[in-house]
Formats: sequence, C-alpha cells, structure tokens
Amino acid sequence: MKQAASVFLDTSVLIAATQKGHSRHKACLALVAEVEPGSGCCAIHSLAELYSVLTRSPRPHRLPPNDALAVVELVCRRMTIVSLDADESVAVIRELAGRGLSGGIVHDGLILRCARKADARKIYTLNAKHFKLAAPDLAERILEP
Repeated sequence: MKQAASVFLDTSVLIAATQKGHSRHKACLALVAEVEPGSGCCAIHSLAELYSVLTRSPRPHRLPPNDALAVVELVCRRMTIVSLDADESVAVIRELAGRGLSGGIVHDGLILRCARKADARKIYTLNAKHFKLAAPDLAERILEP
C-alpha cells in the first residue's frame, strides 16, 4: 500500500523560495524548509520549469546554469519526484479538453495529476485559482503558503 505524501509543492512555491525579492519568498522558504526529506514531493515537470525560470529570470535573480542545477539537485534530494507516463499525460489533456479548458492550464493539470498520483494531502501553489479550476475535486487540498 502506497503511503500518501504529506506535502506536494508546485513550481511557483519552489521558485519563490529561491528568490529573495519575491513577495512570497519568506512563506515559501519556510514551507520548503519544513518539508522533511521523504514527506514532500513535486512533479518532474517542475524541475524543468524551475531550472528554466532560474536561468532566465531578470538580474539579480538569474542564476548561472550550474547554480540552477544545484538548486534542482537539492530539490531532488529533499523531495520525491513524481512523473507521469505517456498515457497519464494524454489523459490529462483529454480531460481538460473535455471540460473546454485550454492553454497554459495544461501545465497545472500535469502537475496536479502528479499530486494526485502521490496522493498528496496538501498541495501548495501560488496559483490556487487555476489549480482549483484544473482539478476542482482537489480544491480542499489546494493551499497557498
């Protein structure tokens, strides 16, 4: 029997935790610091997004590739990384299309499918409105730090 993950962190939380000038930095950093290794998780998609944002953010927040990689590797050491296979990914797209949802919400849908796969009790994001739209059945678990 799979043990439920206590906490699932969206990319937005990971990014805010790394950027001191972000308006939600302190809350997100505190949340990340509270996550015990093995009790938290994030989507594999978030690792690519995190690296992308950290290496293309405006200065002074932009990190060199090796420093951004170090952040990604730290996340990997502290959290369980959840991935989807092709069938699971297409199922997300099919579900969103069936509900008339389009555009960037597909990324939220993929991340939320990972949270669902991990059976996360709490899903933290800075984008709760879109997350709840993408997965209304998870609304009570979707929180903002």
